[in-house]
Amino acid sequence: MTIDTLVQKKDFPIFSDDSLVYLDSASTSQKPDNVINGLKNVYESSNANVHRALYNLGSESTKLFESAREKISRFINASSSKEIVFTGGTTESINLLAYTFGTKLEKNDEILISHMEHHANLVPWQLLAKMSGAKLKYLPLTESGELDFSQSEKYFTKKTKIISITHMSNVLGTVNPIKKISKIAKSIGAVFVVDGAQSVSHMPVDVQSLGCDFLAFSGHKMLGPTGIGVLWGTLDMLESLPPFMAGGEMIETVTLEKSTWNKVPYKFEAGTPNYVQAIGLGIAVEYLNNIGMKRIQEHEKKLTDYAIEKLEIISGLYIHGSPSNRGGVISFNLNKIHPQDLAQFLNEDNICIRVGHHCAQPLLKTLGETSTARISFYVYNDSYDVDRLVESIQSTINYF
Repeated sequence: MTIDTLVQKKDFPIFSDDSLVYLDSASTSQKPDNVINGLKNVYESSNANVHRALYNLGSESTKLFESAREKISRFINASSSKEIVFTGGTTESINLLAYTFGTKLEKNDEILISHMEHHANLVPWQLLAKMSGAKLKYLPLTESGELDFSQSEKYFTKKTKIISITHMSNVLGTVNPIKKISKIAKSIGAVFVVDGAQSVSHMPVDVQSLGCDFLAFSGHKMLGPTGIGVLWGTLDMLESLPPFMAGGEMIETVTLEKSTWNKVPYKFEAGTPNYVQAIGLGIAVEYLNNIGMKRIQEHEKKLTDYAIEKLEIISGLYIHGSPSNRGGVISFNLNKIHPQDLAQFLNEDNICIRVGHHCAQPLLKTLGETSTARISFYVYNDSYDVDRLVESIQSTINYF
């Protein structure tokens, strides 16, 4: 079977080395020429601080910045671009929520997350629970690596005030039933946060259809620059929260006695924002739209199915999880070969994979592992990459 890339690899300068096999897009994605050049163009032709200057450069920079906000709003089908808050990434977005909700939680309130969460969607809630006296609960997993709803009444209770769940596991590739959880959250009056770091870049995401209250995601995983992310929230929810950081531009008025806050989203964008990176993310969103998110999802499913079929043939290789709805992420282990050793051998063949705990130590403990090997796909991967990987794994096994 031959599965071609969805894009021309020549769009991505890093693939000028045609021996490179990059299978770590769950960590970060490669960047196309138009994003790289777009950043360069801003610095060369329209670089000025946004929402501050009346001169032409400042007006142009602000126009590009707000245009990027509009593009991202349409990309996830937000009701308004006012619901798009620019942050430094998914981690900052979730920390923003954990910090601002700290003023609302009381002792014995409950926060619910799951055993498959990335540390960025776990540690902030641990800190909030400790600070507020709330109880942090963990939804367990089934043997196949899916959320276990068999004892829902034990975990989703009237005391549950916040639910925060990943849309797609960065270790197992499990795509979680967000709409189902949204309905449960509404029935018990809980706020529902979705960690979209692994989903927004790989499948169609419609926040109005999902029914959640907040969605956090990062630009660097979706062909965009580093240092830029998004917190989407319903306008009512965002307006109900206090500021996260204080400084310039997030204020309306300041006196020696008190300050009042700017409107949403600017209330949460203190100081000079990463406006060039935000513009770059807008360019990346256009690139993805031109491909089509449904096509990307289907492409990755084909590659994932093909890879699982090939990997399962390898003696001594064990794939973790078998979710019925899986994205383009596969984690596995080899008998008698440590993942780090495997990665070093693959690197000799210019094949890039991720090994370790993937910032998900509790999940790895659930799997009975301290480290796994992980591969993940994107628009620039093809079946040849999988064939190269399998061949190199087999060579590594033969060496040992």
